[in-house]
Amino acid sequence: MRSEDICVPQNTVPSLVIAKSWWSLWIRGMAAILLGAITVLWKAVTITDLVLLFFGYAFVDGLVGIAGAFRAAQQRERGGILLLVEGVLGVAAALLAATWTGLTDLGEMYLIAAWALATGAVEIAAALNLRRYLTGELLLACSGVASLVLGAIMAVLPLTGPSMLARSIGAYAFVFGVLLIGLGFRLRSRVRLPAIAV
Repeated sequence: MRSEDICVPQNTVPSLVIAKSWWSLWIRGMAAILLGAITVLWKAVTITDLVLLFFGYAFVDGLVGIAGAFRAAQQRERGGILLLVEGVLGVAAALLAATWTGLTDLGEMYLIAAWALATGAVEIAAALNLRRYLTGELLLACSGVASLVLGAIMAVLPLTGPSMLARSIGAYAFVFGVLLIGLGFRLRSRVRLPAIAV
């Protein structure tokens, strides 16, 4: 049977959108692990350095998310709206941090907190959507919880010192990166499964 002869049920379309974006999860995961490694290994890191690193990561993460959303749109597939929302959040936060000249260190910490809380909420919503179609949603939900935890730490303990912030961001980045890469592997294997004819 040719692939074009396989009929995919209409209600599985959103799952295919998410699954076909496994490559974006790999890129985002590797970028997060790189962020974690830099923040942990950079002994003389300052708060300004941490902010620049974090929003540089958020910008790249956002661009990759937006690329995944546009790929879904080009293929006329549904389910890419959450990818787009998460991507826009990352790019917007990075641009705001770069262009807001009067933003203080405290304001930057709260901006990180806001980004993390919003991103976590979107990831958990995406996990609930994914749950209806295929397995693997637990990894995405856990990444959302990790983002929420980071947001809470940034909101409750701002400016606790570069060392503490570096450890917090580093731990988040490692956990977040590993979860996204794991989810990417799972969804990649899901894409390779033959579709069920109906």
